[in-house]
Amino acid sequence: MSGAPTPPSNQLGILLMLGAAVTFGLQDGLSRLLAEAYNVMSVITIRYWAFALFVLAFSASRPGGIRAVARTGRPVLQAARSVLLITQICTATYGFTVIGLVGWQVIFASYPLMIAALSVPFLGERVGWRRWLAILAGFAGVVVALNPGSEIFGPAMLLPLFGAAQFALYGILTRMAGRGDSTETSFFWTGIVGALAITLVAPLAWAPPTGGDWGWMILLCTAAIMGHFMLIRAFEIAEAGVLQPFAYFGIATSAAVGYFGFGDAVTPAMLTGGGIIVMAGLFTLWRERLAAHRRAGDS
Repeated sequence: MSGAPTPPSNQLGILLMLGAAVTFGLQDGLSRLLAEAYNVMSVITIRYWAFALFVLAFSASRPGGIRAVARTGRPVLQAARSVLLITQICTATYGFTVIGLVGWQVIFASYPLMIAALSVPFLGERVGWRRWLAILAGFAGVVVALNPGSEIFGPAMLLPLFGAAQFALYGILTRMAGRGDSTETSFFWTGIVGALAITLVAPLAWAPPTGGDWGWMILLCTAAIMGHFMLIRAFEIAEAGVLQPFAYFGIATSAAVGYFGFGDAVTPAMLTGGGIIVMAGLFTLWRERLAAHRRAGDS
């Protein structure tokens, strides 16, 4: 029943998810700050090295150690999704420096709608007419937010749309991997393969921070580790369907950092379109949760 109290495990999971979302939003601001001063490749490479060390330490602490956590029957799928995520992060960080955090996050908020649409051909899931209407409404919100006829519209404004599509496909591949692998295994491959992939291309544009900027870099790495730790713990103790809507707080935090910290422009079209996208996304997540409960009841 909708009026039932939230279980204590879900309450703690929500708090952890909120902490992770806000931390990731602040991480976006730090990534932009460093990427504007140096370059995207170097910032992401150092951040991923720290992430990989955390992944190794976390995996070593699990039952069976690293060997057990790393074991997968789908190495190609795991590698593909991991490389896709690192390319998406590079797209996002570059986008932060080109159009700002506000412009990026308003459009990027459409990724849950893309996941819902892609789940039909890739996962064979059924999407009802209500969710299809929400998806269409969300993409109408994208058009409103992009405001093609305005002076600020340009090819760069399509970057967040591309980034959202990358992240949506990553989400689909992660769901596919989850049919045979644990969350811990997918997490291991995400960190290790991503670090290896970015390290291979990092020498092409290597410009690490200097002087006091290493303090910002250390803060960025710390935020990434803290955010992922809270995210893991949240999904360990609470239902995924309960947690997913709270990911929007990360988008809101990132946009707030862009507005207050970097002076990003906020237009009426962005606010209107962003509102439509978020409402459509939340409705879609709610319908997905109802469908999941129905499937669980039938089984």
